[in-house]
Amino acid sequence: MHRVFVYGSLKRSQPNYPYMTDSNNGKAEFLSTAVTVQKYPLVIATNYNIPFLLNLPGQGKRVNGEVYKVDEKMLKYLDWFEKVPTMYQRTVVELEVKMANREENLSPGSIMEAFVYSTTTYQPDWPSLPTYDNYDSNGDHGLKFVLREDRK
Repeated sequence: MHRVFVYGSLKRSQPNYPYMTDSNNGKAEFLSTAVTVQKYPLVIATNYNIPFLLNLPGQGKRVNGEVYKVDEKMLKYLDWFEKVPTMYQRTVVELEVKMANREENLSPGSIMEAFVYSTTTYQPDWPSLPTYDNYDSNGDHGLKFVLREDRK
């Protein structure tokens, strides 16, 4: 089993969350909410308003998200879904636990590592875009996520 940190459209109540719960893709079990130990730029970019975590540690904000325990099948699915290695890369990030599932022996304030999908491939202006500490497709930013099936 692997730990994966999601910060964007795959979080609960976000547009792509159903992919996390579809057993055809593998198994994903919610473990905790967490925030990155380091700051990263979380930006919303492209015509589809996709959230991207730029792999620029030390810049941006500490990013909030959710940690899931996933099986090998789900990890492979997420690699495909996130277009690794062309769009995103899967790397390891340090996280501070916020709210935890007691069964996993995680406590608020503890530090853990998990995989994250971040990108080093982006447009030159992306690092100057507004950064966020928490993504919500329906946020005040007004940049509603465009689902894959609605993209032209």
